[in-house]
Amino acid sequence: MLKEYKLSLDTFIGGWFIPKKVCNDLIKYFEKNKKIQVKGKYGVKDTFYVDKKYKDSLDININDDVVDNEILIYKKYLQKVLNEYIKKYPQLDEFERFELESFNIQKYPKKGGFKFWHNERTCNRSALRVLTFMTYLNDLKSGGTDFLYQKLTTPSKKGLTLIWPVDFTHTHKSHICDEEKIITTGWFKFI
Repeated sequence: MLKEYKLSLDTFIGGWFIPKKVCNDLIKYFEKNKKIQVKGKYGVKDTFYVDKKYKDSLDININDDVVDNEILIYKKYLQKVLNEYIKKYPQLDEFERFELESFNIQKYPKKGGFKFWHNERTCNRSALRVLTFMTYLNDLKSGGTDFLYQKLTTPSKKGLTLIWPVDFTHTHKSHICDEEKIITTGWFKFI
């Protein structure tokens, strides 16, 4: 059973801790795969941009065809977190089937991050998304994620994996700090 990070039920944000070793292995995976790291992009409707004023990161996109051990182990724990989230919000059992879409490993430099308010379903391309997830891969003194309407900042604690709805109700952005931050983030979508 995973340790829960207690959040109020009415936030619709769930949080559980995955093992620190899984986080360490994902960081090593990111560092050893420099050739596939790209500058972070952000999308507005169906157009993508690279602009450090809005998103300052290096990213690796992980698609379904990636079968490296570190990724498979992370996906196993991510499924456990999703199962806990569904226990917390059982109405999700009434949804049609959904699955992992893809995810990114993102490394933010000091003062980097996804700096503007956004949500994860803003256009046809993202219309099938159901839930967003994010795992903090390192501990930070300050930093984390700011949620606008919940008036909440979640802390960057190694292993803390959050899940929340993709819509505007969960508008969020990086809590900018003077430390490097590394996360995984992605989506569950309808099949």
